[in-house]
Amino acid sequence: MKSDQSGFTVINGTPIYFEQAGEGTPIVLLHGLGLSARMWDAQFSHLAKHYHVIRYDLRGFGQSLPTSPTTFSHVKDLKALLDYLNIAHTHIMGLSLGGRIAIDFALKYPAHVNRLILVDSALGGFRFEEAWYEQINAILQLGQAGNIAMAKRSWLNHPLFIPILQGNVTTRQQFEQIAGDDAGWHWVNPGLEAPLKPSAATRLNSIKAKTLVIVGALDLPDFQQIAAVLAQQIPDVQKVELANTGHMANMENPELFNEIIIKFLASP
Repeated sequence: MKSDQSGFTVINGTPIYFEQAGEGTPIVLLHGLGLSARMWDAQFSHLAKHYHVIRYDLRGFGQSLPTSPTTFSHVKDLKALLDYLNIAHTHIMGLSLGGRIAIDFALKYPAHVNRLILVDSALGGFRFEEAWYEQINAILQLGQAGNIAMAKRSWLNHPLFIPILQGNVTTRQQFEQIAGDDAGWHWVNPGLEAPLKPSAATRLNSIKAKTLVIVGALDLPDFQQIAAVLAQQIPDVQKVELANTGHMANMENPELFNEIIIKFLASP
């Protein structure tokens, strides 16, 4: 069935914006912190030639803005969206925050996941270096003080994004536009997401889906370490490191990235 469509569906009281295109086996794309579904522009139409592709703005990002701050679960939001779209089984690809959500979903709803693609992924229960928390807490303080513009600018200037900001001019401008359009809701309303318990870091060996781990060679040490842990502990896994690429692997090196994704999804 052809599935070109965009719009909103209300999930647990919040309008969630989604887009879908193509036909065949579904694949869901989950974006990173402070961004939106638009970060997958280089993958969305390309993958739609082969698959039924769904991308959406996570709760609190892009156009999916809650009317009031209440507790929620990104994992349950994804399950509700799949139910709305009548999708029982899907591949899932997530970058950074999106990767952490993909892992959690695969643990909570294993029967619904075909394959996992984890790109420069975060990991629930992983302890980052202290510098990470210091930087994030400083941004949260700006957001909660009402200085959303400065919070967004501070996030954009995080060391995480040095490679993409120093790379291709067109890609940098696209990234800056996506990050700049973020409403900053998550900086003003932190701590509302209900965590998966026990955390994913304690049970990666329970993941049943065949998994691809992608990490940029220029990504921060924390994310390099997460990629190593995922590759060591997920049972059916392969890892690819992209040279001269940072945290935003899909945007920084889209042609090679797309080639790797298509090959993985088509493999036995």
